[in-house]
Amino acid sequence: MTKESNGSCLCGAVRFRTRGALRGVVYCHCSQCRKQTGLYYAATDVDVSNVVIEGEGNITWYAASDFAKRGFCRTCGSALFWKRNDADKISILAGAFDLPSGLTAESHIFVADRGDFYAIADELPQHALGSPSVVVAQTRRNE
Repeated sequence: MTKESNGSCLCGAVRFRTRGALRGVVYCHCSQCRKQTGLYYAATDVDVSNVVIEGEGNITWYAASDFAKRGFCRTCGSALFWKRNDADKISILAGAFDLPSGLTAESHIFVADRGDFYAIADELPQHALGSPSVVVAQTRRNE
């Protein structure tokens, strides 16, 4: 049986359903993620072909760079997605999944840009920029 996971934005205007395995949660501490969420992104990813999104008309896509775009609910503002241009995967914020999510933590990326008001207090691998398993834009520090 194929695992299915469901989730939504805060107001429910955007709902999604995924099929198949989800990557472990990666915590991104880059300045763009910090500025969008106030802390850091915690996201998994899945093949685009394995996600169904209801309420796509309620998603605003913001091209934060020439490399990728960020999707959020235009009604409640919930950050939901990150997608590298022309990629076959889409990242989904872990907190948007209904419980129990079954997700597990994997690693931290862009720790060189971590906010100065918190510490990373777990034993997960930490990467100054991206990691071998997560292809991301190499952003400038403190942009």
